Amino acid sequence: MTQASLEPPLLAFTFGRRLAAEGLGTALLLAVVIGSGVMGDRLAGGNVAIALLGDTLATGAGLVVLITMLGPISGAHFNPAVTLAFALRGEIGVAAAAAYVAAQIIGAVLGVWCAHAMFAEPILQISTKLRDGPAQGLSEAVATFGLVAAILATVRFRPDFTPVAVGLYITSAYWFTASTSFANPAVTLARSLSDTFAGIAPASAPLFIAAQLAGAGLAVLVFGWLLKETPKP
Repeated sequence: MTQASLEPPLLAFTFGRRLAAEGLGTALLLAVVIGSGVMGDRLAGGNVAIALLGDTLATGAGLVVLITMLGPISGAHFNPAVTLAFALRGEIGVAAAAAYVAAQIIGAVLGVWCAHAMFAEPILQISTKLRDGPAQGLSEAVATFGLVAAILATVRFRPDFTPVAVGLYITSAYWFTASTSFANPAVTLARSLSDTFAGIAPASAPLFIAAQLAGAGLAVLVFGWLLKETPKP
């Protein structure tokens, strides 16, 4: 989501507030992802499908609320792949994009630690859950392509619907991708620090991140062409 597309015209926020919104939003997103994963795992009695369903619904709902809350302040990227997409489109400068990514990563780690604290888990953890193989990488590329595509298209045609579109897309992508749709490098890094239901082993993270960035870049290319209008004669 871009600042220009979601912010009412007369409102303006300092860059510091925008960074704080990115960090806070990403922290709350990770608290939702990890916390709902722990809760689902504890309540599902070993039924992984039920645990995943709980994680899915909480994440999709949380995204709608967080983007609606914070989109008018920072654009509510909460995701280095989304920030990269807007940087490639020239809608955010390189220095600002780098600061956004730093805020997102810091917020993501703090969100994981917050979830651990809420569920009386050890704060510092390293995931042991391997998620390897070409199918996982392809899944992340597809998931991130679809996420960026959903954002670019809805920001263009229905900006008020963007929070709902993102929440619904991630809800569906949890189930149609083999990787359960991380679609976010900051989320991937932070989830490597949680040996809970939603974790990913650090050794598996580079493949996910590379695929996510590739998917975001491809979405920018495809939708840069697809959304380009032909001038009327």
